[in-house]
Formats: sequence, C-alpha cells, structure tokens
Amino acid sequence: MGRSQSLPRGGDPRFGPDSDDSGCPILHVDMDAFFASVEVRRRPELRGRPVVVGGTGPRGVVSSASYEARRYGVRSAMPTARARALCPHAVYLPPDFTQYSAASAAVMQIFRDVTPLVEPLSLDEAFLDVAGARRLFGSPAAIARRIRERVAGEQGLTCSVGVAPSKFVAKLGSTRAKPDGLLVVPAARVLDFLHPLPVSALWGVGERSTETLRRLGLATIGDLAEAPVGMLRKALGEASAAGLHELAWGRDPRRVSPEHAEKSIGAEVTFDVDVTDPLEIRRALLALAEKVGIRLRRAGQVGRTVSLKVRLADFRTVSRSRTAGGPTDVAREIFDTVWALYTVLDPGEPVRLVGVRVEGLAAAQETPRQLTLGAPERGWREAEAAADAAAARFGRSVIGPASLLGLREGRRNENPPRP
Repeated sequence: MGRSQSLPRGGDPRFGPDSDDSGCPILHVDMDAFFASVEVRRRPELRGRPVVVGGTGPRGVVSSASYEARRYGVRSAMPTARARALCPHAVYLPPDFTQYSAASAAVMQIFRDVTPLVEPLSLDEAFLDVAGARRLFGSPAAIARRIRERVAGEQGLTCSVGVAPSKFVAKLGSTRAKPDGLLVVPAARVLDFLHPLPVSALWGVGERSTETLRRLGLATIGDLAEAPVGMLRKALGEASAAGLHELAWGRDPRRVSPEHAEKSIGAEVTFDVDVTDPLEIRRALLALAEKVGIRLRRAGQVGRTVSLKVRLADFRTVSRSRTAGGPTDVAREIFDTVWALYTVLDPGEPVRLVGVRVEGLAAAQETPRQLTLGAPERGWREAEAAADAAAARFGRSVIGPASLLGLREGRRNENPPRP
C-alpha cells in the first residue's frame, strides 16, 4: 500500500488521507493501470518492467500501460506504433478480457461487501455510497483504507480512492491520488480543491472546449466559476454552460445508482490492412457476433436490435441496424442479421473496421421468447449453451465455428469499445 499515508505529487496538506471526511459519503475507486496490472499479476517476472496492453498490429491502440511505461510517455488510447517508438523495450501484450472481467468481478464483490450502493463505471472503476456503512466499518476514509487493503491482499492489485461529498469531486480526488493513493476532499474545502485546477479537469471539457475557454481568459475552474453565465452560453451553448457552471461551484446532486444497466453490448475489430475480400469480412463479423453472443449470455441479457458499424479506408463511418421480431442472445441469429445488413450496404470500398452491437437489452429470465411453428426442439441456442458449458470447463479456444479456425493467427487486431 505504498502511498496510503502520503499525499499525491504536488499535494496540498489540506487534502490527504487523514483530512476531515465528515460529510464525505462518496468514494470513487479506480484501479491502477488495471489491464497491465492483471498481466503482471499473471506473470510476476514482468514486475518492474514497462508493460503495455493493447492491439499489437500496426493499427493497434494502447488499452493500458504500467506506470513504468508511462514514464516514457506511453498513455492509454495512444497508437501502439507511437508507444513502441517511445518505449521500444516494453513488453507488449494483447488484451485478455476474460481475465480482466474475472478480476473486475472479484474487485466489485469487495466493494459490495461494504455497501450495496455500488455503481460500476467500467471494469476498473466504480462509485460507492458508504453513508450506511459507517456503523459497521467506520468513517469513509477508514472504509477506503479497508477496501484498498482487501484489494491488495486478496487480488494482488492496487487502487486509488477519492473520498468526497459528491461523485464529481470524488473522481477528481482519485485521479489526484494516483497511483496507489488515498485522498479526502473535506466538504468545507471543496472550492479550495476545485478552483485551482485547470478547466480541462471538468467533465465534458475536451481539447476544443479548453481552447475556447482559454481564449476567453478562463484557465482554471475558479476562473470559469466567476465568469458570467451569459458569456459561457455564447461560447459553449446553453446546456454545457449551465452544467459546467454548477460543477465549477462543486454542485453535483447525482446519487450513486447501483442499477446501472448496460444499454448495449458490442465488439469491433480494426483490420491491420484495409480489407476488400467479402469472405474475410464475413469471418470477422461471425467472430464478432460470437463474442457479442457470449457477452450477452454471461450478462444474462437479450436484445432486440442488431447494429452494424463499418469504417471505410478514408475514415467515413456507416452504421445500419435492424430490430428483430424477438429478443436474442444467439450468436448465429446476430450474425445472420448483421451479414444481411452488410450485404445490403455493400460499400464497394476497402474496409478499415467492422463492429457488431446488440441494443434494446432486457433481462433474459424476464423476457419470454416467441416459439416458432415447426422449429426444431433444439437449435442454435442449445448448441451455443452447450459450447458455453464446454468453454467454462476447457477454455473458449477448444470450441467455436469451424470457419473461424486459425482466425486468431490472422492479421487482425481487436479494439473492444469502452463502456
């Protein structure tokens, strides 16, 4: 727990692990370099070395980089080719989302052992409301320490935690605490914490908005808070101006919502070389449909709308969707729909990326399925359920569509979209 009792770099003594946490029921827990850390846990010989997880092909993108790699400027979402130029001696690994999902589930269970009010944002971060857990586990900061100790002791991973009165400030706190740290923002000191930060720290302020605000002389959150709202409206629009002004004054009324249901489940792949061969595209779509079907069944979800995404060589992106007559979690049904969409689209140009997504999700157990007259008693759904059972016992690589044999040795690089 290397930095649990120390301030983050550039820290202010008013904001630390031992600051006043009364009125601070919200925790934001963020795993440190999660994918890379899981890989180091699996391969202890990599400890202390720069590790980069992501697409390994020429069009790959970095998903996660260890802090040893970050010292060389490697960052998430950076092209892998750029990362290799910055840190050629790093260990580059393709992502293994089965392992990351399992590690995430174990970490989220630790959170839920403390409070049922857990709102996952992705595999590696979540908000917790610990107001109701104080009687059992102590103050919010004590609970944060307890969580960090359990994550390190039981999972061999580290996390950083922000403790604050609101979700927005807690998330900023965990960012400032990284890596492997804990930071409390006292309720009475929220504006002291917020106002010196750059405007880019606000949710929804990207590079373009940052430049717009800087042209107006607004470099810090404090500058934005004091600016006339009318000026912000002209520069950013009505909705953005109002929301950012509220955040700049530390006002964030959103509650932790444990019922954070997925709206869709999908997967996509970027080809290492632009593809024109319909057979290769068909195989890629079949592999993606299989992946989406597996994820749906694992999540206990079914969906009605199947979407196809195609990005052409010139970066134009085309999407098509079709709503089926009934909900599905069957890869073969998803593939049949998405291939029909692609056939109708027929872009006639080299393809850079394809994606498959299922939307309109509902709980599988609560969704009746319409029986089809004359349909066989057992079909694709039963076959895929049997494949799931075999994969759970022997690994996913032992079973799958025959047309996908050898696909993992092909020229493709998977880039799964973030939640």
